[in-house]
Amino acid sequence: MLARVLTVALGGVRAHLISVEADVRPGLPHTQIVGLPDASVRESKERVHAALRNSGFEWPAARITLNLAPAELPKEGSGFDLPIALALLAASGQARPDDLEGIVWVGELSLDGELRPVRGALVSALAAREHGLRGIVVPPGNFAEVSSARGLGVGSAESLQRMVTRLREPDFLAPAPGPPEACSRPAGPDLSEVRGQETGRRALEIAAAGGHNLLFIGPPGTGKTMLARRLPTILPPLERADVLDVTVIHSIAGTLGPSGDPVVHPPFRAPHHTISDVGLVGGGNPPRPGEASLAHRGVLFLDELPEFRRSTLESLRQPLEDRHVSIVRSRRSATFPTAFQLVASMNPCPCGRAGDPERPCGCSSPEIRRYRGRVSGPLLDRIDLHVWMEPVDVAAITDDSYEESSVRVAERVLRAREVQRNRADGSGSPALNAELDGRRLKELCALPEGGRALLAASLRRRGLSARAVHRVLRVARTIADLDASGSVKLAHLAEAARYRVLSDGASDPEGRVSASTRSR
Repeated sequence: MLARVLTVALGGVRAHLISVEADVRPGLPHTQIVGLPDASVRESKERVHAALRNSGFEWPAARITLNLAPAELPKEGSGFDLPIALALLAASGQARPDDLEGIVWVGELSLDGELRPVRGALVSALAAREHGLRGIVVPPGNFAEVSSARGLGVGSAESLQRMVTRLREPDFLAPAPGPPEACSRPAGPDLSEVRGQETGRRALEIAAAGGHNLLFIGPPGTGKTMLARRLPTILPPLERADVLDVTVIHSIAGTLGPSGDPVVHPPFRAPHHTISDVGLVGGGNPPRPGEASLAHRGVLFLDELPEFRRSTLESLRQPLEDRHVSIVRSRRSATFPTAFQLVASMNPCPCGRAGDPERPCGCSSPEIRRYRGRVSGPLLDRIDLHVWMEPVDVAAITDDSYEESSVRVAERVLRAREVQRNRADGSGSPALNAELDGRRLKELCALPEGGRALLAASLRRRGLSARAVHRVLRVARTIADLDASGSVKLAHLAEAARYRVLSDGASDPEGRVSASTRSR
């Protein structure tokens, strides 16, 4: 007897519909799985065999052929256990084939028949919705994430035996409610804990308002990491469409956590400097998302930037510019989104004391050049704000005066983003100033009187490239939005130009940043 059950095979951020065909016919007992299965799929026959017998079902004593169609697509993962088990039950007359039609089945089976969660359940649900199917059935551990697929029936059961008994229940497939809205700000550090770094706080607010990349540079202990880790506390919650996009990536990577709840706040990723190229931008076979994709619509924080391998940092250049990365392997390829905010920090020299008025730097000029040369000029060019962090004196640290909280700053950031969103509605332009380009950039960032001369002076003094000039204009547009100004004024442009202390990839030979180029 022949039976068919639908499931999916993951391919990047998409899922391909797969038909699991089970053919059970008289002959010497033998089970074969065909259709480009990997090792985990081939091993599923052993798990399914034990799960069926321990759940009170019979394993057919016959010649069994399991085909995963289309055969040209590679299949990997343990999510094929459940559809293979149900196809065998239907082919052997232990389940009704009609009850299995029009549903995508995904899940791993333990030896006692318990259903375990798998990666990519949300992508599977979106594929089922795209093909107009009735619904999807997943393990309980995946139920929360697939509930984000609005308009699709979702079913779940804790074991194979329980699932078979519930197949004909009318309420087995419940409508998915869709992605939730963030009802509160995530708990964590607050900006009110940062003392005496007005320039850093201002740059952080500008970066949050316009989605700009940000680099903090300064001696150790000036609060670079402290500020960077507080950026998520002033970012707005994710939009509903972004919730789905971000949750899909984390579902594929298996980083949603035990509850499987959708990601409703911008993610914050802070990989260690020993990370590999593949770990940062993605790769492997099959291709998996890297930290750059896991930070999509959120923040990628690289602490101690020059300590990362040069090749690893250079691999970020294309994802920063294109906002996606394409991973191509011999038998498959995948494209992952990388629309993240890059926030980085670095010391000015190997000892970290260059520019510190109290502690003289002991590094030689060649040592400083080698240290800063680990971060290439083209990568620095792609960072909108370069902010010099001055050492904080004891009086500022011990001062009990009030510092603005993250909630207050987040309100201004949200107002600036609403201005950008309203401006983009119906125009086809990006919703964030950091993504403005071409004609739209020229329209929204028209130079004020004296602006051309200011940019020309910055170009000569700091060696700004054409890309850097455009980034200065985008930052100026964000500063104008924070000031509720309809046009970019000279003061906005001047402040934006000051945030380029490393535009030429270096500073003076002694490793100091001159007072004229520091952001005050």
